[in-house]
Amino acid sequence: MTKADIIESVYEKVGLSKKEANTIVELVFETIKSNLERGEKVKISRFGNFVVRQKRTRRGRNPQTGSEIEISARKVLTFKASPVLKKALSE
Repeated sequence: MTKADIIESVYEKVGLSKKEANTIVELVFETIKSNLERGEKVKISRFGNFVVRQKRTRRGRNPQTGSEIEISARKVLTFKASPVLKKALSE
C-alpha cells in the first residue's frame, strides 16, 4: 500500500475531496514524523508504538575483508505492534 492508496481510501470512505484527503494524510504523517524527530514515542491505539532508540557504537566486521570496523552510534526507528493488530494478522 502506498501513500496514494491511503489517500484514495480516505477519499472514498470519508467523502472529502481528494485534495482534502491528501492534506489530512500529509498532516498525520507530518505530525508523526515531527514527534519522532523530537524523540517522542508515538502510540496509535489498537495499532502499535513507534519509538526512536539510540544504538551504541559497536565493533563489526567488513564481510569482504574480514577486518574489524567500528559501527558508529545511531538512532533507529522501531515499531511494536499492538496485541489487537497481532491478533488480526494471525487470523
